[in-house]
Formats: sequence, structure tokens, C-alpha cells
Amino acid sequence: MLKGFLDLFLQSHCPLCQRSTSGVICENCARQLQKCHHPQPQALWKPPIPVFSWGVYGGLIKRAIAVMKYDNQPQIARPLGQWLGEAWLLHSLHREQQIVVIPIPMHATKHKQRGYNQAALIAQSFCQTTGLKLKLNGLTRVRETQAQFSLSGSEREKNLAEAFAIGSDFLKSHKNASVLLVDDIYTTGATAKSAVQTLRQSGIAVLGLATVAIPSKDKSIKN
Repeated sequence: MLKGFLDLFLQSHCPLCQRSTSGVICENCARQLQKCHHPQPQALWKPPIPVFSWGVYGGLIKRAIAVMKYDNQPQIARPLGQWLGEAWLLHSLHREQQIVVIPIPMHATKHKQRGYNQAALIAQSFCQTTGLKLKLNGLTRVRETQAQFSLSGSEREKNLAEAFAIGSDFLKSHKNASVLLVDDIYTTGATAKSAVQTLRQSGIAVLGLATVAIPSKDKSIKN
């Protein structure tokens, strides 16, 4: 009886369906999310910016990312980062390389408004799973940019030009490491391109980008 009472007390509501659950998300939603898993996470791992993705954007993963970002549900980043990390361990070709993980940063103003950076939370869970080293402030966002969803591909690149800078102590402490960027979604690649350009201009090797989801081949998203 006591165990049943404690289990009831410790239950929370799934942020995606409101069912009672003892985890971050309920078992039913976890199963639905797993259906979004990309069969070949390394399919886009090629120049100029190699991209590794856990899932295909659509179905419940689309809702999960939106709820995480816009409905104040940062805890959703934990399983997403874990699944991304598990996929990386299973498919990655760079296990012996010295890798430092850097999340795509938010501008301080936007960070204050939201209260957290979902990319940083995903990166933390990813690194806990993979054992890779995390550098939260490896990059900073020095220019506040316009929301990307309403812009075309060329407008996005212009919007993000010179938006990032290298963290103050990164060059001293991680000069010889290869950087793996982490973000929630990879769409047109404008954000990743700007971040990679900033790092490479400072002589920092960039391995690629690991992301929770990419759009399917026949659909495009603008988030």
C-alpha cells in the first residue's frame, strides 16, 4: 500500500499527452517518438557540413520539439539527447578522436525570455550518454537575430552572418580538439553554416553537427 501511494505521489503528467507517468514522457509517447527514428542517422555525414541526426522531423517529434521550446518543458531535452547519444555511439565513425561538444547558443536576450537553451540541454544529455566532453560556452551568440521561420534560405544566411563568436577561453583550453556542434533541428543549414564558419576562421576543426531531427527528403520545414 505504501509503495502504491509513493508511486502515485511521484507520478507527473506527460507533457505531450497529459497521461500520468513516472518518467519525463509516458511509455506510449516514447513508442510514438521512436517511430520518428531515422533509419540511417549518418546519411548526411558528408562535406561541407556533416550532419548526424537521430530522427526525421514529423509526427510526434515535431510536437515534442515545439513543446520543449515554446511550452516551457525543458525536461523533454533529456530523452532526446539520450537517444541522440545512443545513436551516435552505435553509428559514429569518430570514437577515437578528441571531440568537444558545443551546443548552438542563444542570444542572451532570448535565453532570458525562455529561461533555457534547449540545444544546451540536449547536449548535456548527449554527453552524459556518450562520455564526450561538453563545452557549454564554446560559442556565444553576439548578435540578436530575427526569427528564422519566416525567412527564405538566403535571408537566413544573411540574418545569421557574424552572429557567433568563439568563447573567451576556448582557444586556450581546446585548441587541438575537433568540435561537434549540437542543435535540436537542422533545416536549411544557415545556423550551422554560420557557427562552423566562425569556428574554422579561428583555426578550430569542426567535425560536424549532431541534431535531434532533420526534415524528410520530400518536405521542408522552417523553424
